[in-house]
Amino acid sequence: MTKKIKEDKSTIADKKSAKQAAEQEEVKIATEGAEDENEEVELDEVEKLTTELAEAKDKYLRLYSEFDNYRRRTAKERLELMQTAGEGIISELIPVLDDFERAVKSADAKDEKSVLEGLTLISQKFEKTLMSQGLKAMETPEGTEFDPDIHEAITQIPVQKKKLKGKIVDTIEKGYYLGEKVIRFAKVVTGS
Repeated sequence: MTKKIKEDKSTIADKKSAKQAAEQEEVKIATEGAEDENEEVELDEVEKLTTELAEAKDKYLRLYSEFDNYRRRTAKERLELMQTAGEGIISELIPVLDDFERAVKSADAKDEKSVLEGLTLISQKFEKTLMSQGLKAMETPEGTEFDPDIHEAITQIPVQKKKLKGKIVDTIEKGYYLGEKVIRFAKVVTGS
């Protein structure tokens, strides 16, 4: 009986071992299947990230090239603008140049009155053209308070009248504004 019990025990142990081995085999197969799935998932993620990276690089290159084109275009436009900025004023001054040429030709006639008349008309036309472009002459009559922001004192002279001390006595060159900006200071003589 002991022999039979031993055989039964060994058979039971063999069956348990076989059962455990089968279970281990199933776990191994399931694990391998899961590993294969994990590898597939990892491969899918790598492919996805690689695709996203390629798309991002493509977008970056397109954006960079678009910006580079914009930079070149604006630089070209700025250069063209600088070259033609004075075109408007120059085209308005050409008729004044024509008038000066006519005045020089008429000066040969030695008729002083007509030459003076012609030069006066040209001067008025020239002044009107500049004024239409925003130029404005500074008014600096005698007795005006000296302002270093718009006046440039050339010299000082002694004055008889006390009310002219520290004030403008004479204007050597007119000053001009372009819009609100001083483009040439008035050169003046002040009293001391």
